[in-house]
Amino acid sequence: MKLEVDCYAGRKGDERPLRFRLDDRTYVVEEVVEQWYGPEGAFYKVRADDGKLYVLGQQESLPGGSWHLVSGQQKPER
Repeated sequence: MKLEVDCYAGRKGDERPLRFRLDDRTYVVEEVVEQWYGPEGAFYKVRADDGKLYVLGQQESLPGGSWHLVSGQQKPER
């Protein structure tokens, strides 16, 4: 599974994900539901334009801040 993330780049660099591509599909981030930091980097729980929740992780210790998909929800929350 290939993941690419486009971010809003503010004064701190890549501050939050705006859209991401999973394999051949592009998802637009409609809302950052939650954001937190751990020993391995930053994590973002986002709601995409398909109504599903995804947790994206950015490993800040690697050059370019390598992104990975931590989890994805199959059905929208109600």
